[in-house]
Amino acid sequence: MPGIHPVYPDYPTIIHALAKAAELGPDRPGIACEAVELTFGQYAAVVGAFARRLQKLGVNDKNVGVMLTNSLEGVVALLGSMAAGARACPVNPNYTVRELEPILKDVEATVLICDAASAEKAKGFAASLNIPHLIQVGPGGVSIDDLLADPNLPMPLPKPEQGAAMFFTGGTTGIPKGAEHEHSNLMAFCKGVATSWPLPPDHHRILNVAPLFHVWGFCFTFVFPVYIRAYMDLMKAYSPALVLEQFQKRKITIFAGGPAALYMGLRANENFTKTDFSSLEYCLSGGAPCPAELTRFWLEATGSPIIEGLGMSEGAPIANNPLDGVRKPGSVGLVPAGTEVQTVDLDTGTRVTAPHERGEIRVRGPQFAKRYRNRPDDTKAAIRDGWLYTGDIGIFDEDGYLFVVDRKKEMILVGGYNVYPREIDELLFQHPNILEAATVGVPDSFSGEAIKVFVVLKPGQSLDSDALLAYCRDNLVKYKLPKHVEFVASLPRSGVGKIDKLALKGLR
Repeated sequence: MPGIHPVYPDYPTIIHALAKAAELGPDRPGIACEAVELTFGQYAAVVGAFARRLQKLGVNDKNVGVMLTNSLEGVVALLGSMAAGARACPVNPNYTVRELEPILKDVEATVLICDAASAEKAKGFAASLNIPHLIQVGPGGVSIDDLLADPNLPMPLPKPEQGAAMFFTGGTTGIPKGAEHEHSNLMAFCKGVATSWPLPPDHHRILNVAPLFHVWGFCFTFVFPVYIRAYMDLMKAYSPALVLEQFQKRKITIFAGGPAALYMGLRANENFTKTDFSSLEYCLSGGAPCPAELTRFWLEATGSPIIEGLGMSEGAPIANNPLDGVRKPGSVGLVPAGTEVQTVDLDTGTRVTAPHERGEIRVRGPQFAKRYRNRPDDTKAAIRDGWLYTGDIGIFDEDGYLFVVDRKKEMILVGGYNVYPREIDELLFQHPNILEAATVGVPDSFSGEAIKVFVVLKPGQSLDSDALLAYCRDNLVKYKLPKHVEFVASLPRSGVGKIDKLALKGLR
């Protein structure tokens, strides 16, 4: 709806926004997942019922771990935790025990929420980490029907300065860090998005495929849709054929897609040319750059633009392309009102670089976390004089459009997910046949980057790619798995003896 710039209410928290949506339109469809649909009145009721269950367990100002895949129960668990005055801490249930353990240690959860698929893992953590309470939702546990029988939001509602959520990111070492967000940060996110994407309330039907435990999925699964009172269609998992079917079945107006790989998967599906895209108005992208050819093709084929933006686990938005107006290929767009973004020199991090001069992107605004949980040194290194240093390298053009051109960190971005080479290196070092190894990111037409490992075997030992990948599959989530394996006699090193990863990537 071009040209419309609505005025949005100034909600203290997203729970207040949900309560208002239920008050204004109790019978309006609010959220759906597969065949189950809830009105806004029911949506608020089940969140409230779950919140009261949590309040009885003493979660106010405590952390609640949420180890769930996409589901209505997952949304209710996250919003219910926040409504109960707790900080919701979503974690990837597909992680191995080795990957989850340091994260859940940091969470120090009062309650851990799981489903049937993650129950065994959750029970093990509840015992080993002394988590007082374990709640299973879905089949075999607390159901949506159970919660519908116990309506109404809890009182009092949370306050803006209370903890709301925590998302885990990594540093150059790959050690997980929990970025702590208050309710005020999430509401600033909503306001920041609304300045770039002024979507009218009570109008849109949003399809989301991103996982709840990812900041993009979290924010576009329920935070922003609730803020604008949009209907949310949540898919349990990304499936190109099912996404195309939902576009038509639910008359979707906004696809909160994510990285370019999702759009490429839709484009390649046999049903793409048969799909009716007439209801689709906008498609959103983040996590990995969209090739200019893809954005051109998508607009021509569907009549709906792919609009790129930039954010991070510590906060969003940093920049967004406008819904209407100039969108520059390769750019993540313009800085929204209320947010400051600069590029600064790589040596001191204090000199603001000129247009078209590369620099590290630093950001400042009310939507960004102020600390990492239990990581004072990381907090001090990343947040300096109120500025959050992103580790991304970018340039501004003369019109104020931001382009991300590189990363200061060694992080690899696989389909929008952060992969930290050191974690994979450390795992490979533990293999009894491996002397040393090095992990790098290489360009990949589907996922943006793919993981390549260089492996040096111990004298007299043997190992093939299949056996190495089987070892990795037992210890790593799927997106962290190496796509390329190369066995070498030795690794190149710098003058001070460090492994030269630029040489491994063919950059020198």
